[in-house]
Amino acid sequence: MSFDSGPPGLLTAADYQPPRWLRNAHLQSMLSSSRLRLRRGQELLAATGAAHRELIVDGGQGVRLQAWHSAIQARAPRGIALLLHGWEGSAESSYMRMTAARMLAEGFDVVRLNFRDHGNTHHLNPGIFHSNRIDEVVHASADIARRWPQLPLVAAGYSLGGNFVLRLALRAPAAGVPLQRVASVCPVLDPGLTMDSIENGPAMYDWYFRRKWAGSLRRKQAVYPELSDWDERVLRLDIRALTAWLVEHHTDYGSLQAYFDGYSIAGERLAELQVPADILMAKDDPVIPYTTFNDWQLPRSARLQTAEWGGHCGFLENWRGDGFSERWVAQHLGQAARDG
Repeated sequence: MSFDSGPPGLLTAADYQPPRWLRNAHLQSMLSSSRLRLRRGQELLAATGAAHRELIVDGGQGVRLQAWHSAIQARAPRGIALLLHGWEGSAESSYMRMTAARMLAEGFDVVRLNFRDHGNTHHLNPGIFHSNRIDEVVHASADIARRWPQLPLVAAGYSLGGNFVLRLALRAPAAGVPLQRVASVCPVLDPGLTMDSIENGPAMYDWYFRRKWAGSLRRKQAVYPELSDWDERVLRLDIRALTAWLVEHHTDYGSLQAYFDGYSIAGERLAELQVPADILMAKDDPVIPYTTFNDWQLPRSARLQTAEWGGHCGFLENWRGDGFSERWVAQHLGQAARDG
């Protein structure tokens, strides 16, 4: 189900018209995590003049998660924007900084959350990160909402973070999280099909994710050697085998398919979604197959917009690395404050 138009005056997927040299999906995807983009994100966030402070938020059951709160001094914010990064990204990823800069310009304070074992947080919790740890993100979101009870709360996520933010929105009403609106960019829909895309696509995607994941697991092992039973032989496994090994040894799911089913949002899994959600997808995404979105059953509270180009969480607009998706997110989340 797809709704390709939004409220009048807001950016839509059709507004994304990159120059011809940026209409290659793999170029978009590679540049999205390049040093050029990282520098651009640093520049844009620094230009806001915002002050940043670390928060340690409550993930429930003793879990501690790190976040960074950004605010412009001597200004009353219109709301709080919670941002969630992708797998093996962090609060300092380029798109997180760029979105923070855009949300600050919209009048929001921003909280960039690090998932467990992302950023420099491997020491905070003994258990390893996996994609079904949604409960601690919901709990952390409730903690953030309690810290600013007078401000509207909105949230956005990219890739795996886009999957998390939609699951957060699904659970928010029952958990008492006063979430007003979410935006999701290139969300992982069906994890099994995403795994297939990584395995069967250009080798650079498998190499990129496996290299970063193995490095993260080595850091975890250095902090908690007594709880880390993997060795270099395990870390050299291909991405499917490594995932399966960790699922069997460090989760209660028992099988890779059960684990994938646990965080899939495909089919009718979002049918009960009540929080308004805007979703941006690229038809040429090489990691999240666009064809899987054809049978996605979304409620009336959700709007899916599809761009012709953009790659995986790219949507770059020029050689400087400016991003359309960050502007799109800020405008759509800003609508919640304007409507409120």
